[in-house]
Amino acid sequence: MVNFNQNQTPLFTGLRDYHRRNVIPFDVPGHKHGKGLKEFTEYVGNTIMEIDVNSMKCLDNICNPIGVIKQAEELAAEAFRADHAFFLVNGTTSGIQTMIMSACRPGEKIILPRNAHKSVLSGIILSGAIPIYIQPQVNERLGIAMGVTIGDLEKTIARHPDAKAVMVMNPNYYGAISNLKEIIRLARQHGLAVLVDEAHGAHLRFHEDLPLSAMEAGADMSAVSTHKTGGSLTQSSLLLMKEGIIRPCVVKKNLNLTQTTSASYLLMASIDVARKQLAVQGEEMLENILILAKEARGKINEIEGLYAFGDELIGTPGVYDFDETKLGIFVADLGLTGFEVYDLLRDQYNIQVELADYYNILAILSLGDSTSQIDALVAALKDIAENYRKDKVIKIKTNVLRNPEIIVSPRDAYYSNTKIVRLEEAAGEISGESIMAYPPGIPIIALGERITEELIEYVFMLKKEGSLLQGTDDPYVNFVKVLGERKI
Repeated sequence: MVNFNQNQTPLFTGLRDYHRRNVIPFDVPGHKHGKGLKEFTEYVGNTIMEIDVNSMKCLDNICNPIGVIKQAEELAAEAFRADHAFFLVNGTTSGIQTMIMSACRPGEKIILPRNAHKSVLSGIILSGAIPIYIQPQVNERLGIAMGVTIGDLEKTIARHPDAKAVMVMNPNYYGAISNLKEIIRLARQHGLAVLVDEAHGAHLRFHEDLPLSAMEAGADMSAVSTHKTGGSLTQSSLLLMKEGIIRPCVVKKNLNLTQTTSASYLLMASIDVARKQLAVQGEEMLENILILAKEARGKINEIEGLYAFGDELIGTPGVYDFDETKLGIFVADLGLTGFEVYDLLRDQYNIQVELADYYNILAILSLGDSTSQIDALVAALKDIAENYRKDKVIKIKTNVLRNPEIIVSPRDAYYSNTKIVRLEEAAGEISGESIMAYPPGIPIIALGERITEELIEYVFMLKKEGSLLQGTDDPYVNFVKVLGERKI
């Protein structure tokens, strides 16, 4: 690999050079530097529209990069301690799908925790891999799933010695980190590829007080959402890999099956600049964020009825390390659900947090946050605790976090005949579609799984709380598709 200067931005620089030439466009996109979409251009500005261009010789091509995109990818690989990096403009979803397709052929097994993002399920359907779910540890106090243990992974591998890959999250949505280095060591002993969903860990490599990144730990591949915690534009991500079990040519082939041939240069250039910022200024910027996170937790934990959890969870089941930029707050002791607090923050205080579950809210701290924003959040939470508290006990239920029974592989279920039944009548049926709250996008019920009364009750509970549900043909989730022939 060429050792570039991390202050360079070859793709962004090439795009700026093109812009300055004021080229007369007789190619696509059809808005022709914004002139053909005047209302939108007037709002977002001329420069954005003028650099929304298509692949050309001077700007390289994402499907077979040999110029400025290749140079930018090599810089990214070096910055993230990878052997190869691939720019993604279909989000980390396309990276996760590519990882699974590169590690597993149809019918081959992949070991993974069930609390994985819906993109993992789509990758399993596309690849034809068979999921072997390992039960993540559950924090009974907070009502959330954490990481997986080495002991549980050892038992799973022993039961499925023919598995081809292991997939883990680093970190999970709430910041919990599994012992990734030991997972990789164990996987190596059994010849398994290690794939890492690092959607929420793009920043990890750039501060020594943060947990190990997947590439530092020695994983085969990881997909990182630079847009989530690395500073790039929404939908832009990186696929990283080490030389070894999986070959780069296989990854490129699989990536080109699903990724667009008309990659957005706005998105790719933002990855290039975000990588430079992380490599050059990341440590300083993340130091500030970690200080803010510590201060925020301290202030929130002084508010009666709230618990902002953090690195004190290290050593509890499924938590080997913790990413403190994830500010999870347990709110159930206020007699309020996480959904209620989420709505109050947005509607009454103009504050948008990342997600809510029944017992918690999650705020993500990243490179653009400031003391004033933290102060606003803390003040709002204090006001909610004082003025919106309810005299109600919210019981923690974790039964829906237990791994479901898989009856049919996700791919077979996807292509099976289905019938439509009312949700309340679906107990005992095999699901023909997935149901999930988004965010976090983790299926509550997934394709090919047995639907239980407990899961149905949980979905109705989410509907009552106004959670954003998706995955079903019926947008209101009153009906669900299950396997079986339609009645004529």
